[in-house]
Amino acid sequence: MSKNIFLPLVLIGLGYAFWQSPNFKEIAAGIAIFLFGMLSLEQGFKSFTGGMLDTILKKSTDKLYKSIGFGILSTSIMQSSSLVSVLTISFLGAGLLGLSQAIGIVFGANLGTTTGAWLVAAYGLKVDIAAYAMPMLVFGIILIFQKTTALKGLGYILTGLGFLFLGIHYMKDGFEAFKATIDLSSYSVGGYKGLFIFTFIGIFATVVMQSSHATLVLIITALAAGQISYENALALAIGANVGTTITAIIGAMSSNIEGKRLAAAHLIFNLVTGFIAIIFIYQIMYLVDYTALKFGIEDNDYTLKLAIFHTIFNTLGVVVMIPFINTLVAFLEKTLTTKPTGDEIDFDEVKYLNNSVLEFPDTAMAAIIRETKHLYDNTFEIICHGLNFKRSKLVSAMNLEEVIKEKYARKYIDIDKFYQHKIKNIYGEIIDFSAKAQSNMDAKYIEELYNLKLANRNLVEAVKNTKHLQKNIVKYSSHPNEYIKKEYFDIRLNLASLLRNINIIATTDEEDVTLLLLSKVRLHATKHDIVANGALDNLIRNRLITNEMATSLMNDSVYAYNISNKLANMAEILFIDKHSDLNKLHDELTIEQNDIDEILEKKD
Repeated sequence: MSKNIFLPLVLIGLGYAFWQSPNFKEIAAGIAIFLFGMLSLEQGFKSFTGGMLDTILKKSTDKLYKSIGFGILSTSIMQSSSLVSVLTISFLGAGLLGLSQAIGIVFGANLGTTTGAWLVAAYGLKVDIAAYAMPMLVFGIILIFQKTTALKGLGYILTGLGFLFLGIHYMKDGFEAFKATIDLSSYSVGGYKGLFIFTFIGIFATVVMQSSHATLVLIITALAAGQISYENALALAIGANVGTTITAIIGAMSSNIEGKRLAAAHLIFNLVTGFIAIIFIYQIMYLVDYTALKFGIEDNDYTLKLAIFHTIFNTLGVVVMIPFINTLVAFLEKTLTTKPTGDEIDFDEVKYLNNSVLEFPDTAMAAIIRETKHLYDNTFEIICHGLNFKRSKLVSAMNLEEVIKEKYARKYIDIDKFYQHKIKNIYGEIIDFSAKAQSNMDAKYIEELYNLKLANRNLVEAVKNTKHLQKNIVKYSSHPNEYIKKEYFDIRLNLASLLRNINIIATTDEEDVTLLLLSKVRLHATKHDIVANGALDNLIRNRLITNEMATSLMNDSVYAYNISNKLANMAEILFIDKHSDLNKLHDELTIEQNDIDEILEKKD
């Protein structure tokens, strides 16, 4: 209800202000055009997020200095720390970044915002940038109507820059005209009282406009027109720095716990930076004057001195916080945790799927891949325990016959219960999330997404086949008939071998090993099909097992075959990079079982 009342009041208030003051109308229009330019710029850069995003991030953020550099560079290019923060939350939520790396990017983004202040102070107010805005808008609009994604993205970037320049022009003219009717500088407040008042005004303005960059441009244009004092402009800049965290906090609301931790880190960093700037304001001002003198900047060029101040206090914040990054990560991981779901502590939930990663096809796809791997981990655990294997032993180098003899539990697990707790919810969330993500994807992603959904379905069906198989494994694994007992021992042995190979595929980085093992897994099901290889006929013909045993064995052979087939299909989709040469080789190559074993033995 408060929202329904607030918006009409804001619109009425603005309408009255426009009627009373045409100059205020020009300033407000400049802000609106500037913000619209930022939205267009963001839309343009989103068009270029596709491709080798995962690889780029790994190479650009594997060390702290690289993460900070990535934040500086990306913010300098995009001219929006808010966009970089939202992007980083999206990457973090999708599992493409670690928390330490993401914090480094946020630190760099704060430094990157200073480039905008320099550009506006040095050129934006001293050059007729409106003249540059017009051709940018014309070319940008033409490109937006093109069908190619790259041209359309470039069009949005040019249009965004055009609107940014136009917005600065209107704000500058509005403040110049305002000076003739009312002198806002007469409301300036000195000392620490003024410092705190204008810091809070800066915070409020940034929260409203959702952009510290827009607030800074507004401050610089007002300062250039003499509408605010230099000291109050510094306080407004500090406030803008703190206020920008609200965008990250809003973006993190729809993210997972990692995104919320990053937003908290962003808030802590900006609060510490703002606190340092306020406490040492006069020392920093002295340093600004000294720096300006060294670089030949005039003593009364307050706009450039504001840019220097903005750079110095953000740099100080980064320098102070860098030694405490690991401490900050530990604190956030301890403070912000996921809550257990009551009595059902074992109930598993999605880790990577959240609305923040839906912004970009790359992050959405990365999140779905990681969540599918999460589902695979749960499936692997359930199948192991359902067949009464100890998972830790199965994935070790222990002899498989010994693995089978060393049981996981005295009683076989309730697969239905495990399915409800560890599979059903995650699978449903993946399918639902995929439907949402698809609306923002082109044909290339949609085909890959379809295959990932098949991989998820294969995992679910493998669990269901294990449930059907488990019943007779329990019955015949300790049966007095040695022949039927041996057949079920062999079924478990063969599935143990399959699961071990699948685990190696899932955890190895060696592409040739992956290819060989996938070929082995593919041949596994056919080789151990007791109906096809005549083993079942031999047992029946020699009356070594009863008809009931034969029927059970035939059905369970099918379940075992299905488990092998489903896991092999899943592994081909999930663990082979579709863009690598390995995938092409896998499609073309057929290797005999004996050859595979010989090659793998040589590698060992």
